[in-house]
Amino acid sequence: MNKEEVLDALTRAVVEMNEEAVIQMALLALQSGIGAEEAIEKGLSRGMEQVGKLYDANQYFIPEVVVCADTMYKGLEILRPATTKLQKSKGRIVIGVIEGDTHDIGKNIVVMMLESAGFEIYDLGRNVSPADFINRAREVDADIVAMSSLMTTTMKGMKTVIEELNYHYQDHKPLVMVGGAPVSKPFAVQIGADGYASNAPGAVRIAQQLMQQRRKDGCD
Repeated sequence: MNKEEVLDALTRAVVEMNEEAVIQMALLALQSGIGAEEAIEKGLSRGMEQVGKLYDANQYFIPEVVVCADTMYKGLEILRPATTKLQKSKGRIVIGVIEGDTHDIGKNIVVMMLESAGFEIYDLGRNVSPADFINRAREVDADIVAMSSLMTTTMKGMKTVIEELNYHYQDHKPLVMVGGAPVSKPFAVQIGADGYASNAPGAVRIAQQLMQQRRKDGCD
């Protein structure tokens, strides 16, 4: 197999949820002299991009996305130790479920999709207080703070986090994206969020757009 065939096979293995194939192709990529970084970007990550498109088209659903992500991680376990240089992060994201809410399945899927797209993720888990969001964002010099909520009773906590960010940052403030079942785009605008996504693939697109905005504003 030539390089393009190996990369295509890696992509296909992720989309088809074939762990055995993704392991074989990851090993073959290294044996064939394909750089680990290229195999990750043009094989595994490209596979997850296709998974996102299938999800948008209602051909794949949450269970399929989870299995595809698990398959991708099998390939990453082989390729990451072989990277010859530190891969440039697409951006640093602090993410968590807002205080009072313990529903994190959707957030976990978003985390997997963002990681596969090359973002550096700091996952705070669930029931995260505004102070924890702020402190972690400052510690890691976050580009984006991402919050989710599955309960209408906890949504107001998102506004509190945004207010605290505005208070603690004079400049280079992280951009904010929000999501979750009861969250809507009008609500996101109302509380001053910079982006809103209704699903995991959408979260990746919004994060990429926010990073473009951040670089344009000179905050990279």
